Amino acid sequence: MLAALARKVGAPYPTFLALGGTLLAFVPESPRWTLDPHLALTLFVAPVLVDAAYDTSLRDLRANWRPVAGLVIAAVGTTVLAVAFTARWLVPEMPWPVAIALGAIVAPPDAAAATAVMRQVKLPHKLLKILEGESLLNDASALLVYRLAIMAMLAGHLGFASFAPVFLLTVFGSLAAGVGCAYALRPLTAGLRDVPIALIVQFALTFGVWIAAEAIGLSGILTLVTYAMTVARRSGPQMPAHMRVPIFAVWETVVFVLNAFAFVLIGMQLRPIWERLEAGGARTDALVTAAVVLVVTIAARFVWVLSYHALKRRRAASAGRTPPTFGSGIVLSWAGMRGIVTLAAAFAIPETLPGGAPFPFRDLILLCAFAVVLGTLVLQGLTMAPLIRFMGLTDDDPVGREIRLGRTHAYRALLDAIKDDDTLAAKLLRKEYGAVVDLNTSQAPDAPVDEVPGGPLRRRAIAVARQRAFELRRDDVIGDDAYRVLVQELDWAELSAGGGRQD
Repeated sequence: MLAALARKVGAPYPTFLALGGTLLAFVPESPRWTLDPHLALTLFVAPVLVDAAYDTSLRDLRANWRPVAGLVIAAVGTTVLAVAFTARWLVPEMPWPVAIALGAIVAPPDAAAATAVMRQVKLPHKLLKILEGESLLNDASALLVYRLAIMAMLAGHLGFASFAPVFLLTVFGSLAAGVGCAYALRPLTAGLRDVPIALIVQFALTFGVWIAAEAIGLSGILTLVTYAMTVARRSGPQMPAHMRVPIFAVWETVVFVLNAFAFVLIGMQLRPIWERLEAGGARTDALVTAAVVLVVTIAARFVWVLSYHALKRRRAASAGRTPPTFGSGIVLSWAGMRGIVTLAAAFAIPETLPGGAPFPFRDLILLCAFAVVLGTLVLQGLTMAPLIRFMGLTDDDPVGREIRLGRTHAYRALLDAIKDDDTLAAKLLRKEYGAVVDLNTSQAPDAPVDEVPGGPLRRRAIAVARQRAFELRRDDVIGDDAYRVLVQELDWAELSAGGGRQD
């Protein structure tokens, strides 16, 4: 219901989920579910990362590697340090590893909400790709710091002599393991032609790669991202259409359910935290700390992004190139909404230290994490679209041009494959697909990129045919088995008519 309401008002659905989770915390007699901290990151982050990695363009990452690297390394590092120093200033008793862990938890923005808004208002393609690349890789950098900070807290001490080898082994070992798993596990998925079995294998491998990487001391995030990107680049044409459509739909649904579940679960954790803080008389101090951490988290991103943009503008001006606009820097700075990774990382903090003592300031960290998620989703999520419009940023549709180019080449190859066939079916196909080529090579400004020739007409005709099939079943002219086959056939024909998602 919340997601449907968010779509109706044009807001990112994680914003409404965060508000719903907050309200749930104060519903009388609501259940108090708990989640094993070891399960949190695996359950919530692993499928989300695989889904994002499949959609990531290596070409766009290479083209925008400088700004993406700056956001992934420098912006995350700036946020971690700023929040850690702020937490230590507000709570002097907080150990440094705990303060750094808090900074790492709130550092990685979740661009899912930002890109959901930006696709509605047609943000420039380059800015969109920078945010998508950042959202995939900043989780790895932030959670690597988080992992080392938690290790230092659990071990009691982690000096540089032991830190450097762990860091290098984790990074390079995880990258190698991800690529190796993609090649080694490919035979398990290459021959699958049954959708339920393929989905079970995909989810089993997603969790299996993560768990195996963590079990041998590697980074589950880096390993899984590398694994998923390698698999995505090598498994394109092998998957038939009857598998691709339902599999993609299931993954999209699972990611949505996990996002919703994370916000519901954190809402159920808030009330016990709220009551414990009241019992200890520390509620006001905790709220002040959470509010200050939220402000510092937002400000740290502005500091890095605007500094980087100022440097790029100066270099572009001295080289005679077109500098990036000031508006793009503001929008990129404001697109720092936090989401499921921050919640999952906060959940994953162990409840106790090795000696059995409670993990210090765990409740405060959970409160700060949810405050940052809620604050950024509400403040930035609800104002992102008006800000983009105010800055006058527009998209010149490079993806549309590439779709027309790719469609022209693909359908020309199709026509070449049947050019010597003189059957009636081949003649019909040549006429239909020749029209596709003509439409996409024309320069007509009103030629929609998401339509094939006769798309709207075909959809109207298919709707009539589907209604007739329903009437035939209703009147017992055909049975249910025949009806299902006929409707599935019409469904595939409707999908082939293009036109995007019909609301």
